[in-house]
Amino acid sequence: MKRIGLFGGTFNPIHRGHLQVIQEVMEAFDLDQIKLIPAALPPHKEPGGVADARDRLQMIRLAVANYPALAQSVTASDVELTRPGPSYTIDTVRYFMQVLPENTGLFFILGLDAFHEIDTWKSYLDLFDLIPFIVMARPGVYRRDGDLMWEILEKYLKSKISDAYRLSVSQSCYVHAEKQPIFVFDVTPVEISSTQIRESVKNRRNITSLVPKKVENFIKTKGLYL
Repeated sequence: MKRIGLFGGTFNPIHRGHLQVIQEVMEAFDLDQIKLIPAALPPHKEPGGVADARDRLQMIRLAVANYPALAQSVTASDVELTRPGPSYTIDTVRYFMQVLPENTGLFFILGLDAFHEIDTWKSYLDLFDLIPFIVMARPGVYRRDGDLMWEILEKYLKSKISDAYRLSVSQSCYVHAEKQPIFVFDVTPVEISSTQIRESVKNRRNITSLVPKKVENFIKTKGLYL
């Protein structure tokens, strides 16, 4: 059975931090492939400052091609670019469930911050019936009121998704009798953000350490984020 991860996001732009966590998730969960899926019209972001979807897709392709450890197993998908209207995760998950072989093991990959907003997504409860989650988190990070990251996650999960989720320490995931599991995976902290990159470009600062060289050249050539 093939194991495939779906990693959606704005990728505005993709950066070295994305590439590092992608490799870590792929190795930890023994994934055969990860599909990076840039959103055409992110419903939770203001359109200003978001590069054209085709440019973001091309930057993903350039970044992956420049990263030998991922070049054979990570691909960019234009599924949300060819579909009209806002990019909703539920539609993307259902699409891949339809087009991939029935015995494919699918996982949805996202960061902890994005997971904490999932109750604002379209048909979000249906997602937990359809696909297991891999939630990427930084190890040992404390959040508000001194609570640990996993405590905040558990409170959110039980209040917004289902009180029946239970932590399985042996599997490092939350399990449910009727819904898909939610794996919590500690990734190596990387102090890089797409916002930081856009601000650096706007202020004419060097971004060589933040993005692959081919992505840097593409941003300069296209005049993005100025």
